[in-house]
Amino acid sequence: MQRRHVLCGLGGLTVIGAGFPWACSVAAGPVAKGAEPPYDLDAAAWKKRLSAEAYAVLFEHDTERPGSSPLDREKRKGQFICAACYLPLFDSAHKFDSGTGWPSFWQPMAGSVGTQRDFKLVLPRTEYHCIRCKGHQGHVFEDGPEPTGLRYCNNGVALRFVPQGEALPEWQA
Repeated sequence: MQRRHVLCGLGGLTVIGAGFPWACSVAAGPVAKGAEPPYDLDAAAWKKRLSAEAYAVLFEHDTERPGSSPLDREKRKGQFICAACYLPLFDSAHKFDSGTGWPSFWQPMAGSVGTQRDFKLVLPRTEYHCIRCKGHQGHVFEDGPEPTGLRYCNNGVALRFVPQGEALPEWQA
């Protein structure tokens, strides 16, 4: 059982008892709902391509433990790309040390992420995902540095780092 499911269950009981609607979903059916071909793979195909932890974060909206990703300490110039479909999501120039234990950025690359509200922890948050494969990356908060004031708090396992000067990997269906 995942920590998220326990929190959803406990939170759901509390909120239902208070008379509020509760939305806590577990991935079912198409994993990357809304992804365009060839990135609209089913669960079995994504599980074959990704580690169990990366799959859980990207397509079951799990969260990795804070401080567990070496990408939080990555300081080289380069790009952070989606671990599932390799779309470039963040430039290293937009990374900062938030002290949270997760890689954090003040701005994504233009057109690379989509957002939606989530209520999984009762209070509304803004979740963001890779615009191409729809894999969950993390949440965006309004406590980041200037110039945006935003903090894109990313699960490191949902990213790969490509150092400057190296070719981006090619996604193969």
